[in-house]
Amino acid sequence: METRAPFAVIGGFVLAAIVAIFGFVYWLNNTGGLGPRTTYHVQFEGSVPGLLVGAAVLFNGIRVGEVTELGLAADNPRRVNAAISVASSTPVRPDTKVGLEFQGLTGVPVVALEAGSWTGATGAVSTLIAEPGAGQSMTQAARDALRRVDAVLAENAGPLKDTIANLKTFSDGLARNTGKLDGIVSGLEKMTGGGAPAQKVTYDLTAPRDLGPVNKIIKGQLAIPEPTAVAMLQTQRMLFSPAKDYPGFGDVLWADSIPKLLQARLIDTFENYDIAHAPLRASDLGQPDVQLLIDVRRFRINADATATADIGLSARLVDKNGKALASRLFDETQPVDELKPADAVAAFDQAFGRLAKSILIWTVQSL
Repeated sequence: METRAPFAVIGGFVLAAIVAIFGFVYWLNNTGGLGPRTTYHVQFEGSVPGLLVGAAVLFNGIRVGEVTELGLAADNPRRVNAAISVASSTPVRPDTKVGLEFQGLTGVPVVALEAGSWTGATGAVSTLIAEPGAGQSMTQAARDALRRVDAVLAENAGPLKDTIANLKTFSDGLARNTGKLDGIVSGLEKMTGGGAPAQKVTYDLTAPRDLGPVNKIIKGQLAIPEPTAVAMLQTQRMLFSPAKDYPGFGDVLWADSIPKLLQARLIDTFENYDIAHAPLRASDLGQPDVQLLIDVRRFRINADATATADIGLSARLVDKNGKALASRLFDETQPVDELKPADAVAAFDQAFGRLAKSILIWTVQSL
């Protein structure tokens, strides 16, 4: 007995120490610290599902204390009275809002305090009144909302049924008159100028091919830069004199702007004459020996009593030093059979063919 007695005393002391340590940790965790505390009474109107003594008290999301008491009000069974102990430094004021929050996936309830706008001293209030429904969880709130929606639908079942029936009648009427509605919409589009844009029709010039044998080759490297022209001629549209809209030409375009189109077809003309010594664009080489500079003066349809395609160009040959070697004006006209796009393009082809051939012969003879 004397041998076992000290061990029993030691074992009891160790167990008591362990219990004391766990108790201290539990107390420290629930009280949130060792500082001074202030107790407030909280009244909840309604249920507080899951709230327990020891639950955390948060102020603006920061833990400041815990719930110390929880019970039903004797005079009102729907009311729940609680006591919370928070750090004395917590700025609880008369307008502090009280509610329940459910944290985590399991929805652990905590008492949530939210600061108001009161700037007076703290501790001036001992009882806090929670807002109605403060203890209601999100699930319960959703159930209540659905219950109210169901009640509204039940009260208005007749009018809703009539509305759905009217919508069905309206949709059936639309289905029966789809063709008429399409016609009305199409008419409105035509009247307002809407709808899909009209397809553009593009025309090109044709370079002359029957230029005869190569009697004289072009000496040196010739370049034909893009012709110059006034802004009115920098367009793909067919131009008219007098300038106005002519039926059938609103959706007609040249394949490129007039200066670029003339440059391309003049180069084609020289290539058709002598491909081995054909000119290049100025951008295709560094410094050419000679440049054929073209200025577009006219490229239009004269829509007077007799419609004609009218082309007027000025040409100048300039060497690499900028010296003018030769210059000349070229003009060609061709009657248009009918003022239609196809006939106008045919007239331009004939006028340009003669003009391009004249420029070719003049250039070859001048070099």
